[in-house]
Amino acid sequence: MESGDRYAIRHRVQSGARPLSALTLLAGGVAAGLVAGTASCTAAQGSLLMGLVDHCHGRDPALVGWFLAGRLASYTTAGALLGLLGSAVSLPPAARAVLLVAAGLTVIVFAVRLLRRGHCAATPEAGAPSRYKAPLLGAATILVPCGVTLGMEMIAISSGSPVAGAAAMAGFVLGTAPAFALLGYVLRRVSRTRLARLAGVVAIAAGLWTVGAGLSLGGWIGGTPPAASRPSPAAPGSGEQTVTVWATREGYRPAVVAARAGAPVEVVFKLVDRGCTGTVTIGGRDVALPATVRLPPQPKGALRYVCGMGMYTGFIDFS
Repeated sequence: MESGDRYAIRHRVQSGARPLSALTLLAGGVAAGLVAGTASCTAAQGSLLMGLVDHCHGRDPALVGWFLAGRLASYTTAGALLGLLGSAVSLPPAARAVLLVAAGLTVIVFAVRLLRRGHCAATPEAGAPSRYKAPLLGAATILVPCGVTLGMEMIAISSGSPVAGAAAMAGFVLGTAPAFALLGYVLRRVSRTRLARLAGVVAIAAGLWTVGAGLSLGGWIGGTPPAASRPSPAAPGSGEQTVTVWATREGYRPAVVAARAGAPVEVVFKLVDRGCTGTVTIGGRDVALPATVRLPPQPKGALRYVCGMGMYTGFIDFS
């Protein structure tokens, strides 16, 4: 870590640990995908499936297959690049925040189109454009981060091998495939029923949630801690201080910690559960937990950090 860096990050690594094989990373990716496929990743990325569902072509089962194929191709390619080039090819938090907002707005547009049902021509050519759109939408899910996706990307970076990085990311996609296939099946079933309107409303809600997560990740909303949750002022002193934050599935605990302004502080992030909070964005960079972040002396005020998806925030109140 260069001396000019604003924040020093120390990860806890076991000494003597050996790089994992590509087969091990593939199996680990499948396991992570099976867990993530039932949680945040399906909620964040599955909304893009709405782009394949309309009252004209939404019942074509091949579209979901093409969607998953595009998803597998983009993730495998990204894993190989991350393993080869490392963090140089990973998106910074600000760029991911913009992409989250754009993805949320795209989902809202798809949902509005679903709600505005009209007459469609029953010609074979009418469904052709969706054949090209399906793999592109699947590939675009790499741009909509979820907590486990970010964790797998960091594993690919640390592997130092394009084969191992590709295996980790491909395994993750294979693990999430059953959940995405099930979601696609449900959407196809309701696309020509009255439930399509309900699906459209749910998709709009998911789009708004994604936009909100992007705004939170970018630091454009939620900049100050609630007054009711502010801790007692930190005791005066001049030496280095340490605060501990626990990352759980429900957020960071405590949500607000107190520290002295004008003195260095070590923030010890301890990981309780795997999920969105397993990656924290602080000072414009991503940190995989568990880790210790050393901050230089800070002015009075609140320093905000957020999980990798922008869902959960925490604050360090310097006084």
